Amino acid sequence: MTQALTLRGQTLPSPVGSLESYIHAIHAIPVLEAEEERELATSLRQDNNLEAARQLILHNLRFVVKVARGYNGYGLPLSDLVQEGNVGLMKAVKRFDPEMNVRLISFAVHWIRAEIHEFILRNWKIVKVATTKAQRKLFFNLRSSKARLGWLSNDQAQEVANDLGVTKADVLEMEQRLGSQDVSFDLSNDQDDDERSYSPSQYLAAESADPAETLEAEEWETYTHGRFEEALADLDARSKDILVSRWLAEEKATLQDLADKYGVSAERIRQLENVAVKKLRAAVGEF
Repeated sequence: MTQALTLRGQTLPSPVGSLESYIHAIHAIPVLEAEEERELATSLRQDNNLEAARQLILHNLRFVVKVARGYNGYGLPLSDLVQEGNVGLMKAVKRFDPEMNVRLISFAVHWIRAEIHEFILRNWKIVKVATTKAQRKLFFNLRSSKARLGWLSNDQAQEVANDLGVTKADVLEMEQRLGSQDVSFDLSNDQDDDERSYSPSQYLAAESADPAETLEAEEWETYTHGRFEEALADLDARSKDILVSRWLAEEKATLQDLADKYGVSAERIRQLENVAVKKLRAAVGEF
C-alpha cells in the first residue's frame, strides 16, 4: 500500500509499501520540458499556485531515487532515504527561482542531499541489535555476561548460544557490537584537518559518484542532445560547416582558415559563428 506526502491538501506518491511499484509509477511520469517547468515555477512563485508546486514535485521524483541510491551503503532502507530526499525536493521547489535560468533538479539536488545527510546523521549511531525476540534476549543477557567474563572463548560462546536458543555466530556478532564504540561523525575539536585522522563525514559522498554531476550529465543527454542535433541540421550549410570546423572537428580550424575557404574576412566568419551559436542556444534552451 502506498502512502502519500501532503502539500496543503495535495497528495504525492510516497515510497512506503512496495518500493518497486513506487519507482515504476514515478518513472511513468514524463520529465517536464524546460519551458513547461519555467511556467509552473513562475506560477508558483507569483500566484502561489499549489497545483504548479505539485506538478514540479511529481515530475522530478525520479531524480530523488537516483540520488538516494548513492547512499545505499549506510545500512538504511532505500525507501527511507527516498522519503527524506522527497522532503528536500519539496523544500527546493518552494525556494526555486525560475529567473536563475537553471533546471529545477540542478538546484534541488543540493536540498535533496542535505535532507538525506541529516537523516543519516540522525541514524548513524543506531545499531539494530534487537530485530527478533531471541536477539533481544541475547543482547541483554550477553551484556551482563560480558561484564563478568570479558571476551568469550569459543566454548563460552557456544554455551551462551545453547542457553538462549541462538546460533554461535549470533553470539559472536553481538559480542563484537557490544564491544564497539561510537565513532564521532566529524573530527573532534582537538584534531586538525591536516592530521592523518579520518571520520565518517569524510566518506559520506564519493567525489567519483557525485549525484549532482551525474544528474546534470544525464539532463544534457536527455533534454538537449536531440534539440542540438535538430538545430544544427536547420542551419545553412556554411554556418553548419563553420561550427563543425571550429567546435566539433578533431583538428579545429582557425577563423582565417575558414575565411580563405569562403573568400570572406575572418571577422565575417566570427560574426557567422556567433549568430549560429545564438541560434543553437535558443533552440536548446540552455541559456
